[in-house]
Amino acid sequence: MTILITGSKGQLGMELRKLLDEKGISYTATDSAEMDITNKAAVNEFIQKVNPTVVFHCAAYTAVDKAEDEGKELNEKVNAIGTKNVAEAAEANGAVMVYISTDYVFDGNNSNEYTELDKANPKNEYGRMKYEGEQWVQSICSKFYIIRTSWVFGEFGNNFVYTMLRLGKTHPKLTVVDDQFGRPTWTRTLASFMLHLIENKAAYGLYHLSNDGSCSWYEFACEILKDYDVEVKPVSSAEYPQKAYRPKHSIMDLSKAQATGFQIPTWKEALSQFIDSIDA
Repeated sequence: MTILITGSKGQLGMELRKLLDEKGISYTATDSAEMDITNKAAVNEFIQKVNPTVVFHCAAYTAVDKAEDEGKELNEKVNAIGTKNVAEAAEANGAVMVYISTDYVFDGNNSNEYTELDKANPKNEYGRMKYEGEQWVQSICSKFYIIRTSWVFGEFGNNFVYTMLRLGKTHPKLTVVDDQFGRPTWTRTLASFMLHLIENKAAYGLYHLSNDGSCSWYEFACEILKDYDVEVKPVSSAEYPQKAYRPKHSIMDLSKAQATGFQIPTWKEALSQFIDSIDA
């Protein structure tokens, strides 16, 4: 197995590298400085040189609000066109493509859990371009895994857990929205699932993967700060207007991922392990 990781300095890419290092699995790590995924010729040259059997495509533009205006062009270049470039090069080299997508491909109007068969209907620019990336992968690659995830947190980079922990140390009272529901995802769980699919030769296709259980952002914040002397107050999302639309209910069904034999910890278990690891 010859592995190439794009976006290797991002939140997920760093976690995947850490996991592979722990397992003694070699890989080639690349970021925009080494391979600009928006440059088709550069992508072709780099991937041909590495000749991977697996491409973990972790590179992404994730500034959701900026994607609505000032970052709209970059969002398309990276998440749609860049993914197309990587998919074409991976297919030309006979590699398996693993693409990370998002719950933002859904509009959030479904009261039930979203399955992989439910129709996508993205309502913000980030979700639209990530979904376009999905479509490119499906139409180009003969061997692929598309993994939709949500509410990602982990050791590397900025995320909601770090923000709450930081604010919890300096503010006696915090307000957090309580009318958006989803599943938090620890990058370690996601990285482990990515490797699990490859190692177990799971059926190619689309999967949903987050930690088990669901919550509102308010409930998530309360769990993060349960050992802190801080009051967390629930508020409606109307009190926190944002440029990009956020799905109100983006809980994704995990049964297809579980059917591969992958054991999914609950988000509370994952959060506890993560906080213990950064406190150690």
